[in-house]
Amino acid sequence: MTSSTAQVDPTAAPPQEDQWLVRAVNLALRNVTAGGGPFGAVVVRGGVAVGTGQNRVTRDHDPTAHAEVMAIRDACGRLGVFSLAGACLYSSCEPCPLCLTAALWARLDRVVYAANRNDAARAGFDDRAFYDLLRRDRAAWPMPVVERRIACAEAPIEAWLAYSARVEY
Repeated sequence: MTSSTAQVDPTAAPPQEDQWLVRAVNLALRNVTAGGGPFGAVVVRGGVAVGTGQNRVTRDHDPTAHAEVMAIRDACGRLGVFSLAGACLYSSCEPCPLCLTAALWARLDRVVYAANRNDAARAGFDDRAFYDLLRRDRAAWPMPVVERRIACAEAPIEAWLAYSARVEY
């Protein structure tokens, strides 16, 4: 293959990528000393950090306040957008299914992490159980997830479709 037809490897790290991972790790370390969980994250767009987050689950009594989610919220708030297309999320640890889904909804271009899910499990944060659960049929889940159709179930969807000033996402 000649250099003019070479494919770009999407997993190849740009030279500055380690600096963002180090920043995410440092956010995690500072969070531990402040009594928070050992997770930090940075959203970068155009070579600039546009959002940061630390795990605030226990501090804020919010089970969704994971570092990655907090960084996405921070970046979207600062930029005044709900799409982070063109940005990358750097995390101190492999994102859990909640955070991966948030990254997908935010339309991030990439997610890069330092430690992995096995490292997290060693510290008592075992996301592997959630990864495994999501592969199983919902009927086998420990928490029932039940559809109960009521007469007005589709009313919000119909209102959305009829609303001419809606912002598509």
